[in-house]
Amino acid sequence: MQNLHTTESQNQINFNIKEEIEKYLKHWKWFLLGLFLAILSAFLYLRYTIASYKAVATILVKDDRKGNMASELSAFSDLGLMSNIKSNVDNEIEVVKSRTLVESTIKELELNISYLTQGRVKWEELYKKSPVKIILSESSAKYLSQNHFYRVEKATNSTFTIYDESDLKLGVFKYGEYFKIGKEKFMILVNKPEYVKINYNIGIQVNPIGQITESFKNRLSVATISKNTSVIELSIIDPVKEKAEDFLNALVENYNKDAIEDKKYISENTSKFIEQRLSIISDELQDVEKNKEVFKKTNKITDVVSEASLYLENASDFERMQVENSTQLRVVETMINYVNSSDTEELIPVNIITQDQGASGLISEYNQLVLQKNKLLKTAGSKNTLVQNLDNKINALKSSVSSSLNQVKSSLLIKKNDLARQNAILSGKISQIPSQERSSRDIDRKQNIKESLYLYLLQKREETAISLAVTAPNAKVIDAAKAAKSPVSPNRRMIYLGALLLGVLIPFGILYLIDLFDTKIKSRVDLERNTTIPFLGEIPKLETGQLIIDSTSRTSTAEAIRIVRTNLEFLLTNVPEEEAKVIFLTSTYPKEGKTFISVNLASTIALSEKRVLLVGLDIRNPRLDEYLKLESRGVTNYLSSKESNGLQKYITKVEGFSNLNVLPAGIIPPNPAELLMSKKVGDMFAELKKEFDYIIVDTAPVSLVTDTLLIAKYADAFIYVTRANFLDKRMLELPERLYNEKKLPNMSILINDTEIKTGYGYGYGYGYGQTVEKKPWYSFLNVFKR
Repeated sequence: MQNLHTTESQNQINFNIKEEIEKYLKHWKWFLLGLFLAILSAFLYLRYTIASYKAVATILVKDDRKGNMASELSAFSDLGLMSNIKSNVDNEIEVVKSRTLVESTIKELELNISYLTQGRVKWEELYKKSPVKIILSESSAKYLSQNHFYRVEKATNSTFTIYDESDLKLGVFKYGEYFKIGKEKFMILVNKPEYVKINYNIGIQVNPIGQITESFKNRLSVATISKNTSVIELSIIDPVKEKAEDFLNALVENYNKDAIEDKKYISENTSKFIEQRLSIISDELQDVEKNKEVFKKTNKITDVVSEASLYLENASDFERMQVENSTQLRVVETMINYVNSSDTEELIPVNIITQDQGASGLISEYNQLVLQKNKLLKTAGSKNTLVQNLDNKINALKSSVSSSLNQVKSSLLIKKNDLARQNAILSGKISQIPSQERSSRDIDRKQNIKESLYLYLLQKREETAISLAVTAPNAKVIDAAKAAKSPVSPNRRMIYLGALLLGVLIPFGILYLIDLFDTKIKSRVDLERNTTIPFLGEIPKLETGQLIIDSTSRTSTAEAIRIVRTNLEFLLTNVPEEEAKVIFLTSTYPKEGKTFISVNLASTIALSEKRVLLVGLDIRNPRLDEYLKLESRGVTNYLSSKESNGLQKYITKVEGFSNLNVLPAGIIPPNPAELLMSKKVGDMFAELKKEFDYIIVDTAPVSLVTDTLLIAKYADAFIYVTRANFLDKRMLELPERLYNEKKLPNMSILINDTEIKTGYGYGYGYGYGQTVEKKPWYSFLNVFKR
């Protein structure tokens, strides 16, 4: 038995998956009900929830638009103005999502007005399928900032009846004619002529522009497809496919219109600016040209640069001439000095002065005469007549040479003065050239600037005129708005999947919480997990009204009692065969089935041809008479009497059982504890052991009184009875303590009133004519127990 207990203690540590699953599967009806309700709720939700569809449009935007100054100065982009400011796709996304653009689109499509038709549960929007259309005229801002509801139904083919939100009749009016409701004017039109014959009942909801704008703005999604492209995807989710598509298409169209208007506005302003600047520049250019004309007339020049070049060239020539003149003058002066100081035999240099001067010929003639004289002097004396004649000629010619040289000198001096005067005049003109050139260049610079600016503005005027005439949209539509066929919400698959999960999880959660907060013991598993007391058996819930087991009983309760009887033999192995076996039964509280187990255990043992005595020692609250017909006298009468003999007269034989006898508890005494402490109790058990093989004793609960502990020494074995769904698990500390302290000898524990588990072992009633129960479909989970 101890080895059996050790094995069970080891098994209880392991988590039994099959057992945990079975704990929930036995409530399969609740799971089935939960699934049914969850799926039904999902079906009803999908049936009456308005589906929403996603519409998507794709556009290609340019990277130059409003939002910065670069676009305003695009006409002058070649000047490098605002080169650091770049337009980008992010700016365009913000423009598309702007409240102004969304609001203008809503106003254009009149999306603040909804046409509804009433179904069984909900109103459904008709959008363009409405038979009538309302026209708001001269509506005030206050009216458009509030919600209004009207109901319109057909009166005749030419008239209709209108009601307010309180279903109050406002009047009968004709189609196409204005009528007043309060201060506001309205008109109802028929969308198509064939709709006149249709009977309709339409709800018209007029929503505030701001509210609808905010709704569409929040639902509008604008994003680039990738980082390296300017392709933008616009999407919106709405219950009406056509409305979502129309909104996106109109939004893109308004975006392009807005861009074109901006471009035209910029081009027109640019054109006006250019015209104004052209007029001013034209006047300034004329003034510069007049100043240039006056400057040239004043300074008597046509071209400062060419004339300055000529002056510089002439100055260079004059400088050269002055140098030549000075050289010639010095040469002539040297010749004069030489001629005056030389004698008649010396020659005068002839190549020093230029040949074009008159003195050169005289010098040559003079040198010829000197050479003739020197030749004659070689053959004739100085007194020779020829020599003297030559001397006279030489002297006369020398005077002529000297005079000629003086004339050359005078002419050179005159030329020198003339060159100096002309050079002075030329130098004066040259000195004026820088200031004239500076003035001329200043005038030319102004003229060139004005001319360049004038020509540039003329070019830009033509470019602006072309751009104004041909203005391309800012966005190219790649894919027009298209709504998906299947709704994005509610997601039917996810709803049904969620319903299935909830249908399982809710019952599971409820059962888990019930189990979590339920501290009652349920089965032998709870006993094995919370105590170390040997487990004796498990008594299932009584299936029939039969309270006492007999030889014909084939119920699961009867079979369980028989199993307990068999296990009890292992507890009594230390008791000699020839001695009677005394078995006490107790419990924590009353009503745990202690008396029921005592009676049926005694009857079951008695059926095995053993002499059995059932003793009622719960003298404070005797319950044996609820199961057996007994005398009112019993143990208490015997113990309180002074007789030492006479116990047999209190013992009663049970009808239908040849070997079963009962010793009732007797009258409830005023001093039960003192009565049980008497020596007579020991004498009683000694006497009874001589006559019976088994003595089953029904004792008092141990948590309320000490009666059981007082008489525990007389027991060979103790059966501690617990009741399923009755005893708190925390109270198992009491039997555990009694077991560890050995206050109840040879103690074992038993659980009563459990639910029958199909497939447990071989099943109760196997081999006794009962139908064998089939194993459940989840029996394959037994593999997890291995």
